[in-house]
Amino acid sequence: MNIGINGIGIVSAIGNDAAQVHRSLVERRSGIGSMQYLRSVHKDLPVGEVKLSDNQLKDMLGIPQDAVVCRTVLLGTLAIRQALADASVPVPQDAGRVCLVCGTTVGGMDVTESHYEELMSGDGNLHLMKTHDCGASSEQMAELAGLDGAQVCTVSTACSSALNAISLGARMLENGEADYVIAGGSEALSQFHLNGFNTLMILDHERCRPFDATRAGLNLGEGAAFLVMTPSDNARYAYVTGWGNRCDAYHQTATSDDGLGARLCMQDALDMAGLKPSDIPYVNAHATGTPNNDRSESQAIYGVFADAMPLVSGTKSLTGHTTSASGAIEAVLCLMAMKDGLAPAAMGVDTRDEACVPVLSENRSMELRHVLCNSFGFGGNDSAMVLSAEPGPKKVTSVPEQRVRVVAESIVSDVAELSQLREFVPPMESRRMGRLLKAAMLTSMRVLKEGNTECPDAIITATAYGMMETSMKFLDDMCRGGEQLLGPTLFMQSTHNTIGSSVAIRLGCHGYNTTYTQGARSMEWALRDARDLIRTGKARTVLVGCHDEGVDLVNRYRASVGLPPMPEIYSHSILLKAE
Repeated sequence: MNIGINGIGIVSAIGNDAAQVHRSLVERRSGIGSMQYLRSVHKDLPVGEVKLSDNQLKDMLGIPQDAVVCRTVLLGTLAIRQALADASVPVPQDAGRVCLVCGTTVGGMDVTESHYEELMSGDGNLHLMKTHDCGASSEQMAELAGLDGAQVCTVSTACSSALNAISLGARMLENGEADYVIAGGSEALSQFHLNGFNTLMILDHERCRPFDATRAGLNLGEGAAFLVMTPSDNARYAYVTGWGNRCDAYHQTATSDDGLGARLCMQDALDMAGLKPSDIPYVNAHATGTPNNDRSESQAIYGVFADAMPLVSGTKSLTGHTTSASGAIEAVLCLMAMKDGLAPAAMGVDTRDEACVPVLSENRSMELRHVLCNSFGFGGNDSAMVLSAEPGPKKVTSVPEQRVRVVAESIVSDVAELSQLREFVPPMESRRMGRLLKAAMLTSMRVLKEGNTECPDAIITATAYGMMETSMKFLDDMCRGGEQLLGPTLFMQSTHNTIGSSVAIRLGCHGYNTTYTQGARSMEWALRDARDLIRTGKARTVLVGCHDEGVDLVNRYRASVGLPPMPEIYSHSILLKAE
């Protein structure tokens, strides 16, 4: 089955729609500049902001000014509406055959941090928490975009989220689980993640210069992009022909020297597309501008392409690093490049770094029948995708369909049990873990031991709210203590995919790794994915875990809308195997 892209929508620092973005891409106009809308003491840090206020976005979308809608939802809704209009998608007879797959990590953090003191005082309007969690923000996007009754799924793997969302959407179409999918990502700038990245000392005080010898870090950005995908032999834009997702299994925020995870996911994407390295004329690199990432990604590109080196560039010096939305935004930029026959150059690369791949410094007119787009996230969650001008080869499945069985299961719901982690993890190491991570590590190690499995082929995580304890501690420090003296440890453990990547790092597991966060349905999506991997022969053993914890603010909000409280701690791990 061919997966065609028939509609695009995009809003970013270089334009509020596809036409504006296209002009900026061709003319090499950067949208990175001084903060206009984000409120932060770090005014010296350049950012890639969308040039619209929240009120302007509400006006464009017909949303009342007094409505509480986070910026992630506003940006995402605008891009989704654009994509649907571009594709001229008819109203479906069965809304359940439509799926919105969104990649995000920040969710409604901008609203939460703006009203933090009010919320914590007990006098605040708890309705402000409505879209704090990522899954709820995706559901609100679907509602505001007119996708009533559609399936909604949220992928949260930090900066690779959107590309993983597109891959999931393509797989759903291949499996006949939907008639069309709207997939991509949305992320708004917030004090939380600006300060978080700043504690890691990887933000540049000038415009970022990916791959340049003088590079000093990244510039954060924001935006949203979505693709409308359908089974098609006559796609309007291009086809999704290959994708790969692997874990570097090295560190929560750094990449390995040899870029193993990046190399594996690129090779998987090429293999799936049925292409040789020499078939790829252009790679849109992740290219953050940090010394570590660019050097590591270069080694991975050399490892895959060897003597068949394509042209390479990165576009984050135009848009900023839009984190969870970056994979979708850069996929749209690749589609524009393919349509124009114009490989876009990197900006700011004046001094060659001999440790990095050579980078395209001027736009190059050329035929782009295939392009490779990279997107890498915290925890070593590495993803790559091949976009092609023509359908890929017909795939012949030679692996007989596998049956799935549960071979081990473990649940921890009592904080007192966490002391038993010492069986698997030294106390000096576990003391740096938050309680949810300890619980997840304990149940994961228990099922692997019971299932006689040293390392699974894939790790899939489900969580409704993610790492709430560490996130709330960082938020509290920031809102009550200010933005100047924050530490990196809490931020490093705040992303939803911290759990899955931490387990992978401990096991040295370089296989498929993803995280679903869709409220009470998170585990349903995780198990659905795991069974599909095994059924189609892509994995024989999959570790699946559902992990959540209750904090006061969230439980007060849940009580206000009639939902049961989250337990203090809950971790449920399952090991699935092919029979």
